[in-house]
Amino acid sequence: MPTGTQPRTAREIVAEMLRRQQADDDSFLDELVAADLVNHAAGPQGRSGLASILRTIDHDLGPVSLEQHHLIGDGDVVAQHLTLHGTHRASTMPLLAGVPPSGSRVAWPFIHIWRVADGMLVEHWACRDDLGLIEQVRA
Repeated sequence: MPTGTQPRTAREIVAEMLRRQQADDDSFLDELVAADLVNHAAGPQGRSGLASILRTIDHDLGPVSLEQHHLIGDGDVVAQHLTLHGTHRASTMPLLAGVPPSGSRVAWPFIHIWRVADGMLVEHWACRDDLGLIEQVRA
């Protein structure tokens, strides 16, 4: 970091991750996500686990777009409210197991909570409207 440059806030880091996701730039994984990310919202852990989750979501519901509604930061913790938009093309994620691909357009709301340390995303929690997604793909 150049002399005199302030470190990015946790909120700025989460905003940068979303910007790169929207630009289909997965370099954010190596640059912003800790190798040992603790994901309290899903089984796969670490940077590689998050990458796997994102690939599966894109495979099943892609191409996806993300609409951010709120981004609220408090110190090293950031709450992110967004909606994932996509098309149900496959059902490889456990949530959709046994549901035939419907071709339905979907809107899947999330609230993510991220904790940042030393400029990296180190912890993640999420609240999602899974029932709403299932209702959309079965309609």
